[in-house]
Amino acid sequence: MGPAVEGETTAPTSERVASVPESAWTSSVSRETSGMVDGAEFRSIPVASIVPNPRQPRQEFDEEHMDELVHSIREIGVLQPIVVRPAGPDQFELVMGERRWRASKAAERETVPAIVRMTADDDLLRDALLENIHRSQLNPLEEAAAYRQLLDDFNCTQDELSERIGRSRPQISNTLRLMKLPPAVQRRVAAGVLSAGHARALLGLKSLEQMEQLAGRIVAEGLSVRATEEAVTLAQRDQGTGDLGRERAKSPRVRQLEEFSDALTDRLDTQVKITLGAKKGRIAIDFGSIDDLHRLMEMIGSRS
Repeated sequence: MGPAVEGETTAPTSERVASVPESAWTSSVSRETSGMVDGAEFRSIPVASIVPNPRQPRQEFDEEHMDELVHSIREIGVLQPIVVRPAGPDQFELVMGERRWRASKAAERETVPAIVRMTADDDLLRDALLENIHRSQLNPLEEAAAYRQLLDDFNCTQDELSERIGRSRPQISNTLRLMKLPPAVQRRVAAGVLSAGHARALLGLKSLEQMEQLAGRIVAEGLSVRATEEAVTLAQRDQGTGDLGRERAKSPRVRQLEEFSDALTDRLDTQVKITLGAKKGRIAIDFGSIDDLHRLMEMIGSRS
């Protein structure tokens, strides 16, 4: 799914976060000089070359939310590209994303990822963006941002998204939840330091501060997804947020099977369940469509 972390392979994981260049966690759009799909061009364009839409009805922006967006952009870049149209030589007019553009200026970014709109046909542009998800190698956070933009900016439904990209609705919902992580944790997910499985487990915590603290422990101690889930459960119990009760002690074999299930779930980006009987075991892998099944077969290594 995501790009490999750049830098020295011998560096400790905790050090690799700081050494990853910005291009490893900003949107896939900004990693490409130019990318063409029908009706649109993906480019990284200078912030100074963009002018606001004079017909934009919204003139005031919530300062607190804007400050949060500026902080997020400084941490991880602009994940959802703005949408612009040509307005003259080396100039573009905003169509969508004024908050992102203003926040990019406040964050003193020189460029911003953008979709340069070449068509007035909304359906054509939406179809082009859906196709681009197939063509791009997105990390989990970039994928979540792409889904959110299609849902919010281009009136795509979750059913359409599920059908077109071959993912089940639960998979899409779980991916979208990654956008709720604090910026510091998003950065680690985008850089490949934290897996999507770790990130989903962190979302069970109540506060952003707790998420950041546990994310630090995951990196420092090398916690597995299962160990992270248990840490979240313990934190929930300590907070009294639910009647969780006491889990029965699990045998080493059960714990190992759970770890294998977690590893495969994270690797294949779908639910995997492993059970072991007296004489044989079973592995069950969920898939959302025939296209999703083909994806899984390719990842497993089947040539059929």
